[in-house]
Amino acid sequence: MNETQDNLNILRKVQSKPNLTQRALAKELGFSTGKLNYCLAALKERGLLKIKNFKKNPNKLSYTYFLTPKGFSFKTKLTISFMKRKMKEYDELKSELSKKNNYEK
Repeated sequence: MNETQDNLNILRKVQSKPNLTQRALAKELGFSTGKLNYCLAALKERGLLKIKNFKKNPNKLSYTYFLTPKGFSFKTKLTISFMKRKMKEYDELKSELSKKNNYEK
């Protein structure tokens, strides 16, 4: 998987489950916690994600992740790009199968 796909998966998961722990988020994404931590820090640095630790929470390791407006926009662009790429792959496979079927006749 590439970095763009990883970022899209993280942003989608954070949007749907903002209260997951890093460990649970990493497990759901199939990442090591180190890789996830690195990716989250990069997304935060780019202004796509906010990370909040609620000081009154007795579990000091508990964070909530929020997509920023820039993060929502970026996620939308990544999703559109992903869908275009998949549609192109589908069309190419369909064409390839059609050529193969015509060749076998």
